Amino acid sequence: MNVHTDAPPRELTVVPRCALHAVPSTLLIPLAARAWGDERYPWLACGDQDARRLLACLEPGARAWLDDAWVVLNVLWRTRVLKEVAGRFFAAHPHAAGVNLGCGLSNPFQWLDTGRNTWVDADLPEVMSLRHTLLPARPPRWRGVAVDLRTPGWWRRLGLPAGRAARRPGKRPAEPVFLLCEGVLMYLRPPQVRAVLQEFAAQAPPGSQFLADFISCLGVGHARWVPSLAHSRAQFHWGAGGWSDFTDAHPRLRLLERHSAAEIRGLWLRLMEAGCEPLLGPALYGMALLGVADALLTGDAT
Repeated sequence: MNVHTDAPPRELTVVPRCALHAVPSTLLIPLAARAWGDERYPWLACGDQDARRLLACLEPGARAWLDDAWVVLNVLWRTRVLKEVAGRFFAAHPHAAGVNLGCGLSNPFQWLDTGRNTWVDADLPEVMSLRHTLLPARPPRWRGVAVDLRTPGWWRRLGLPAGRAARRPGKRPAEPVFLLCEGVLMYLRPPQVRAVLQEFAAQAPPGSQFLADFISCLGVGHARWVPSLAHSRAQFHWGAGGWSDFTDAHPRLRLLERHSAAEIRGLWLRLMEAGCEPLLGPALYGMALLGVADALLTGDAT
């Protein structure tokens, strides 16, 4: 895949961490992991070209987050999974749209630009305003949209192709869409997570995929025990109790792949997770790849 070249960086201004509210402030954690985690864990190096420069403008003391080794490893691991999973999707659909839901200041398009696909970065208005201030100009095939996933109708507001158009006689099916949702679902309430999955299922064209990370249901309410989150007001509200949590929201949803971060921490932890799944949920920390059934169902998104 071709990696796009950005315009020369703007003159950047240091933005204090306190300028962001609780959950948006967590965008600095994966930024720190991708900026400096390569040095500590070269076997999981992701080669993020933007992260270190951005952190110099946002949080000069962010290197302290590298001490939260568990979170740094999780971020680097999920980046590797993202690159592999999304890379396969765009190899099969080089003209398709990619969407980063809850994008923060991340830039996965640097790894996934085929030279022909399009990309949408979406987040809350305050985060998108920060992106506009800090990030250099993007290529014409990229756009940013302020959107709140907690509000129904986000699919249309992002201007994504609607799968239901394929029902019309003689209408060519829309191109599938790849959606990334990292570091988002665990901060939403369970009904909000269900609504996000329902909207994807009801609106996405056949062949679309949705890649999301998740925590165990045992982590709900315990964000304070994560060192890099301890001083924020962010809280975990949702965790997966079983793999069916990703497909029960809509009959069109399919679980295509399942991944656990235990795979980088040794055989003993993988065996422990497998044996304790009824109690721990599908993984302490993992990623789920969802797809939609080819047959479009009647009815609107709920």
